[in-house]
Amino acid sequence: MPATTTPKLSWWARALVPLIASPAGSWFYLHIAPRIDRLLLPATNGRLSVSVGQPVLCLEMRGAKSGKIRRTPLLFTEVNGDLVIIASATGRPRHPAWYHNLRRHPRVKVYAPRGRSGDYLARTVEGEERERMWQAACELYPGYNVYVERVAGARQIPVVALTRA
Repeated sequence: MPATTTPKLSWWARALVPLIASPAGSWFYLHIAPRIDRLLLPATNGRLSVSVGQPVLCLEMRGAKSGKIRRTPLLFTEVNGDLVIIASATGRPRHPAWYHNLRRHPRVKVYAPRGRSGDYLARTVEGEERERMWQAACELYPGYNVYVERVAGARQIPVVALTRA
């Protein structure tokens, strides 16, 4: 069992999971919430997010091609001191753009609640470590399993560990 330090979702946040994982919820969290959280999370050092009751961080990195600073809000959990994020893109057939940015520029800045803000190194995890971290992420947000069904073998959804630099 992974050592997670991110609290499990409250009963009301768990009740929202089917709505969030629905096509309409996925659209909202892919197109609307990030626009707000890109500004809100850094401005509050990770303390406030549109996704009330859920652990959300804002990942700041360089663009793979442009080199410009990009910010992406993401749901996260913590496993053995690493912050864990999932490159699901809500089950779309391609990896999200932020994942390509991380692979090119793994040194990132994170804005996250409870003293987790700071500089991190990103790495894609594989094998048993991936499975442990995937399970921890699915405990927090079971909607990731819906995204696996949407991907339907087109790709394996990457699991990324962020380790303090």
